[in-house]
Amino acid sequence: MIPETQNAADDRKIASLPAEQPSSLLYFTARQPILDDKGGVFAYELLFRNGLQSYFPGENPEAATKATLDASLLQGLDILCDGRFAFINCTREALLQDYPLLLPSNRTVVEVLENIPADREVTEACRRLRKAGYRIALDDFIADDPREGMVELADIIKVDMRLTSADERAEIVRRHRTQHRQMLAEKVESREEFVTALDQGFVLFQGYFFRRPEVFAIQKVPANQVTYIRLLQASSRSELNWIEIEELLKADSALSYRLLRFLNSPVFAFKAEIGSIHQALVMLGEQETRRWIRLAATAGLARHRPGDLLLSTLARARFCELLAERTGLDRGELFLFGLLSLMDAVLAEPMAAVLEKIPVKQETKAALLGALSPFSPISALMRAQDRGDWETILELSRELKLEEEFAAKANWEAMRWAHEVTRGL
Repeated sequence: MIPETQNAADDRKIASLPAEQPSSLLYFTARQPILDDKGGVFAYELLFRNGLQSYFPGENPEAATKATLDASLLQGLDILCDGRFAFINCTREALLQDYPLLLPSNRTVVEVLENIPADREVTEACRRLRKAGYRIALDDFIADDPREGMVELADIIKVDMRLTSADERAEIVRRHRTQHRQMLAEKVESREEFVTALDQGFVLFQGYFFRRPEVFAIQKVPANQVTYIRLLQASSRSELNWIEIEELLKADSALSYRLLRFLNSPVFAFKAEIGSIHQALVMLGEQETRRWIRLAATAGLARHRPGDLLLSTLARARFCELLAERTGLDRGELFLFGLLSLMDAVLAEPMAAVLEKIPVKQETKAALLGALSPFSPISALMRAQDRGDWETILELSRELKLEEEFAAKANWEAMRWAHEVTRGL
């Protein structure tokens, strides 16, 4: 058996939240992905708990420039949106006071909410923003929308699948889609709705339809995916079979390369270069071998799925791991639970079928199947974070005996970590 060793640098990285934290604007922020017609991530809509303007008290946007804006905010927005556009909901007050000017114009889409009147002041505010290089989106656009007069200023029109009929959506697209104006379907919750919206002429899509498993009657698993699944199986057994793991890694040259590159990185600062899979496993030890295999296998399985699926899966795993110390639950098992929470969508199979392949403890299995378990409150907390359901987040934080700020910071750290880890997988 290969003995377990402890890598001090990596252990410190896992054990605590980072010393440097972003602007408080980012702590209580949820993000919802917006995909293009190819399934790629086009943007994220950011949901700030108390609205955009509450985070800049006393600021004068005419005097505050992006050069003086807190660098951690700009860096944090890049992490939250993974380099994509940020859709920002704006109230009438935020528009009239030019708060969006505090954000980078080349990455910001300003959403005009459905309850904002299309009066002269609002229209002029949108003209100023467009002149400054910002994109404008009209949110929750409906038939006979009172903001019809603002359509000429819109780069994107968002149409809610729940607030409009199929005929109304078709007419809105017919009237307002142009070469320079994109139509976005929101609240798309199934693959069927995605296909319908695509056929109607929508090119952007918001909703969690891609997180629902697409189950096909017969689906041959590609050879490399078989290796990833076998690695997940091996890493989830109570005792690791080191020979099996080494042979599986050797059979996949890309995985072997990533493992050696990972351990030869400056993070570990080993005195001698690691040149073999066996040596790499010895240096990692049991705990970190399980962790790295789970990360690499998940990244491989999600390679041809929408990019947000991998980011969200890794962020969930890290979020659960960070809660382990505060909840008294096993860190490794919580990490695996978070990693598996979206595996049904990654593998395009029902969760019950996924769990037939991967051996997990009973409490993990129960929570993943929606039954009561010690992990159930954490599962609910993850879903509330996705939705930006701040009231539920507060209730669940109290139930878990967590300070609300700790849960928010853990969520931020999880997203930051996932952003960095995906670059190395």
